[in-house]
Amino acid sequence: MSPEDFQELLINKWGYSFDVQIRKTPTKVFFQVMWRYLEQVSFPMDEAEYLAHLKEIVMYLEAMGCLTQIQTAIKQTNERPRLGKAVSIPIDLGGRASEWLIS
Repeated sequence: MSPEDFQELLINKWGYSFDVQIRKTPTKVFFQVMWRYLEQVSFPMDEAEYLAHLKEIVMYLEAMGCLTQIQTAIKQTNERPRLGKAVSIPIDLGGRASEWLIS
């Protein structure tokens, strides 16, 4: 999936190019859709930087084998990012959890 396709997924769902992050806790990994978005004047990245960031995120999701899982979760969630509240989607790493988490 290209960064542009992922951006389109976010826009189709919520109407904006939201910032996304992968957050790791000691026992879980989460994909987070943050409340900041590219179309805001105060957004810290320009479009080229944003697409480079999305490319990196998509590469990580593909490496973890969970890109389809995240795409489905985005399409199905009823949550919406809002000020101070990200949409957190737990990533099911299955048998590969030991590759990404330290026990």
